[in-house]
Amino acid sequence: MTAGVDSPTRTHQTASLSPALKQATPVVVDHALGSWIHGTDGRDYLDFTTGIGVTSTGHCHPHVVAAAQAQCAKVIHAQYTTVMHPPLLELTERLGAVLPLGLDSVFYANSGSEAVEAAIRLARMATARPNIIVFQGGFHGRTVAAASLTTAGTRFSAGFSPLMSGVHMAPFPYAFRYGWDTDTAVDFALRELDYLLQSRVAPNDTAAFLIEPVLGDGGYLPTPPRFLQGLRERADRHGILLILDEVQAGFGRTGKFWGHQHAEGLTPDIIITAKGLASGFPISAIAASTELMSKAWPGSQGGTYGGNAVAAAAAIATLEVIENENLVENARERGEQMLAGLREVCAPFPGIGDVRGLGLMAGIEFITTDAAGNTVPDAAAAVAVQQATTTQGLLTLTCGPSANVVRLIPALVVTADEIDLGVARFQAAVSSVSL
Repeated sequence: MTAGVDSPTRTHQTASLSPALKQATPVVVDHALGSWIHGTDGRDYLDFTTGIGVTSTGHCHPHVVAAAQAQCAKVIHAQYTTVMHPPLLELTERLGAVLPLGLDSVFYANSGSEAVEAAIRLARMATARPNIIVFQGGFHGRTVAAASLTTAGTRFSAGFSPLMSGVHMAPFPYAFRYGWDTDTAVDFALRELDYLLQSRVAPNDTAAFLIEPVLGDGGYLPTPPRFLQGLRERADRHGILLILDEVQAGFGRTGKFWGHQHAEGLTPDIIITAKGLASGFPISAIAASTELMSKAWPGSQGGTYGGNAVAAAAAIATLEVIENENLVENARERGEQMLAGLREVCAPFPGIGDVRGLGLMAGIEFITTDAAGNTVPDAAAAVAVQQATTTQGLLTLTCGPSANVVRLIPALVVTADEIDLGVARFQAAVSSVSL
């Protein structure tokens, strides 16, 4: 008989976290508030990671905390395909005020990966077409289907093949990588997309284009508005759906409520949101027109924890905080301040090739030269600087296919003084590393 909990032969066992999990910092949190994490080591850290863009209203915003506490005393979980609960109904109504016009039907899940898969499933069902075109450097999740759509690094999709079929990749207009200006990169990427549609992926076999308004794990690269508009034009011409993955860029982070709104007049067919939606509570959603959503097959949407009551209450409170505290405008102003400050302090360092961003999403790309004199990514420098920022009391992360980009993701509530302090601590970190 196998030894179990009640077996007299069972010996003591200590569990630990999976060794596959890699920590970006050694910090253990005691408590956190606003833009600050207070560690068990007694130090205070300015948090420019925000749970990878999740704690949009800062840590433990009092209004969000109160909403979650109040909902916990009413009902914690009411499975929404069995019974309905008021927070989800109210959240859906309130999202209608911020979603792009025409996107009036919402489906809820738990995570960004699940929402991405729901969007892909809807697109394939609605069009009866198999293929999805993604763009180089995009990150869309870690589940098998979502990882199949992800090209932000092989670490997200290697080692568990075969991946989902029907996924095809087109170039992203990564101007710095190509050594071009933005317009040249956009022209190139649109030409290559057209060539892909001519040579490999027939338009009438293509269900959707899937893209982030700002590449997240792919290097914090804002998608040029003209490229998004080019995708919209081609989608309309060929009957292809345009899916915008706003998991990281949405909910005010870029200085507009949705990242794609920087492309004037653009409306996606499906929008995906998660992360900052509920200030740290797990909830995600996709939105589409009722006409499009109605093409999903009966029973194809669901999930045990989707639209959890406490998470929905926190999402309502998050929307209220964003509106009442004018956080979208704050993201724009503080983002401009942060980018200007970073460009100034990074200018003297030849090992920093590019400083870019949109709103409260900033990426600093580290480079070096190889033996042939070619410019190549410098992941070692990026990691060294990211670790040095922790020493300086500033929490940051790396990203990019080569892991050579340090990204800064402050909360939407960040103040001007905190931005100045963060830039100063970043400068001190860079100065402490040989570049």
